[in-house]
Amino acid sequence: MQTHNLGYPRIGKQRELKKACESYWSGKIDQSELLAVAQQIKEQNWQTQQAAGIDLIPINDFSLYDHVLDMSLLVGAIPERYEPLAQQSVLDLYFAMARGYQKEGLDLKAMEMTKWFDTNYHYIVPEFTKKQTFQLFGNKVFEEFAQAQQLRLNAKPVLIGPVSYLLLGKEKEENFNKLDLIDRLLPVYIQILQQLEAAGATWVQMDEPYLGMDLTDRERQTFLEVYSEIRKQLPRLQLILASYFECFHDNLTTALHLPVEVLHLDLVRCPQQLDQVLTHQDLGSQILSLGVVDGRNVWKNDFQKSLQMIQKAVDKVGSQRVWIAPSCSLLHSPYDLELEKNLQPEIKQWLAFAKQKLVEVVTLARLASGESSPELEQSLQENIQAHQNRSTSPLIHNPKVKERLSSIEEKDFWRHSPFKVRQQLQKARFKLPLFPTTTIGSFPQTTQVRQLRAKLKSGKITQAEYEAEIEKAILEAIRWQEEIGIDVLVHGEFERNDMVEYFGELLEGFAITENGWVQSYGSRCVKPPIIYGDVVRSRDLSVRWISFAQKHTQKLMKGMLTGPVTILQWSFVRDDQPRRDTAFQIALAIRDEVLALEQADIKIIQIDEPAIREGLPLRKKDWAAYLEWAIKAFRLAASGVKDETQIHTHMCYSEFNDIIEHIAAMDADVITIETSRSEMELLEAFVNFKYPNEIGPGVYDIHSPRVPSVSEIKHLLNKAIEVLPVENIWVNPDCGLKTRRWEETKISLQNMVQAARELRQRVLVES
Repeated sequence: MQTHNLGYPRIGKQRELKKACESYWSGKIDQSELLAVAQQIKEQNWQTQQAAGIDLIPINDFSLYDHVLDMSLLVGAIPERYEPLAQQSVLDLYFAMARGYQKEGLDLKAMEMTKWFDTNYHYIVPEFTKKQTFQLFGNKVFEEFAQAQQLRLNAKPVLIGPVSYLLLGKEKEENFNKLDLIDRLLPVYIQILQQLEAAGATWVQMDEPYLGMDLTDRERQTFLEVYSEIRKQLPRLQLILASYFECFHDNLTTALHLPVEVLHLDLVRCPQQLDQVLTHQDLGSQILSLGVVDGRNVWKNDFQKSLQMIQKAVDKVGSQRVWIAPSCSLLHSPYDLELEKNLQPEIKQWLAFAKQKLVEVVTLARLASGESSPELEQSLQENIQAHQNRSTSPLIHNPKVKERLSSIEEKDFWRHSPFKVRQQLQKARFKLPLFPTTTIGSFPQTTQVRQLRAKLKSGKITQAEYEAEIEKAILEAIRWQEEIGIDVLVHGEFERNDMVEYFGELLEGFAITENGWVQSYGSRCVKPPIIYGDVVRSRDLSVRWISFAQKHTQKLMKGMLTGPVTILQWSFVRDDQPRRDTAFQIALAIRDEVLALEQADIKIIQIDEPAIREGLPLRKKDWAAYLEWAIKAFRLAASGVKDETQIHTHMCYSEFNDIIEHIAAMDADVITIETSRSEMELLEAFVNFKYPNEIGPGVYDIHSPRVPSVSEIKHLLNKAIEVLPVENIWVNPDCGLKTRRWEETKISLQNMVQAARELRQRVLVES
């Protein structure tokens, strides 16, 4: 029974790629040094998979920044504005597309970035125009395949399929459909596949995750036509069609009709589709790749359940037509559980990271093939025992939490008065000017701040010494914000390592890893906490630092919290109860913290929920059930305060058009959103719906190092003024500033404040 893997983490065990990329961007290392680090990571990944016993090892799943951006470069889908760089370094062109470029007289904005389906990974959105052309431009996939051959790996190149690639992109002009470009794109794909076949590739994995999405008849027909043409041009090349994160549902007939040798099924997110496939009248001679090992969570596979599914497939189609794999790429998993030295042993026995998941795949294949050995029997018994221990562990269940959850009443989800009443009370209380300025929360986490945390953890400084240094950083941030004239201040979040991990460290029911890093975008890595049990707030989470900050300024200081859905979505979540119940447990903990902040005389409290849209199910038929509990979870966290207390929320890198009514139903007094990369395009949803509350459309892109000018920010704000009441507009960046440097942050925020002042003056004169 053959095994294969869909993709592997690419940041390095100790985030070597992150560090190398950031060193390259800052000029500390050259291109050859960066590429040497990348090559070392790739080879280590390949060797790890080979050592685990994986039969077919993916290549081209590695990326210096983003695999969708890699595909855009490979097919020459390079926006016209980057042409000045196309004749220079390909690497600098690549990073300019991802991060923007501002030197040597050029000022190029980065391409848009958005969430990869319902994950916390962000991809660079391809840009398409009516006259879009494609040509073979990059050579990364060919180089990697050649390198794998030299190492004598049984390698399969991985490509984003042509239909999903187009559907992932965005039309940058009106009155055309990006699918119209398939006739221009497909010949380039065929050229890529022909070169791979000529180089010796016998298997190629084509990722078509859009087969799990709601598709039109035209889109389904495009799949059929595209793969028919690929088969016509490459009759001998063997294709693995991989879709993941959802069932095929009404696209199953289409998927079964595609002329491919292997059809991959995500049986973690959609276990029921195995029966649907096995009993489908159009099931032919395809090999079925069973994605039974969870590629997106950290829980140990249940061998008994997986073996039952595998046996069902074997009974129907035979063992020669069954492959074993993870459900999706292991990009979304941490590297190696063996690196965790401080996890509680009882919790650690329930977990598997990427390296361990490879072993699970191989072990399941061996067990399902009927292989027998003392080693395999021990693995099976240890797996059974770990699941039994987890189901009965007193670490998981807290009767008081369950009792509180069951006692929630409908009134707990609502503010005392409607927004219009609250707005007048808040305006009278705060006396803010038109276009009040603020930031999203975090300020740059400098090397000094990170070293400070490291020294505390290693015992080199005391808790008192650490807190004294954090207080200094907060005071410096306050004085600087006062100096440039920001209206509503933040304390900077210097005490926080991450907006979710920080709260996971303080709440019960969470486990924190040392090296459980996963890629969020580019060089940005996060370390999601693990929710293993009932969630309890047994101590203050932020009151100490927010209160300290407010005592040292006469201006308004925002309390900064992460919302329940985002904490849920950006953690590895327990799988033994409904996600709704876990979300409500977190919401009650955040509610207690909100009330504690209000009691400490914090008048504005921001509860960030950037993951509300991300958590939306991929199929529209499932949206209503999710949105019902997700929006209620936010309201449960936010609705205990007085009318005079202003609740903010923040969302970024999401399309809101389809759920704007639900965003409004969150009933936050102020919402801040990302809009700068899209030139305020995302604002249209709030305009068309006539969003009733106050809104801060982000006026500069913090995910790029480029500094926006005053005129550029005014241009974006003027767009907002055209469609929103001026009394409802706030001025703020797109997102938190944690990942930026102080040099660019200070200039950017000064420009932002100046732009707000100039517009404020103009509007006052005109009125």
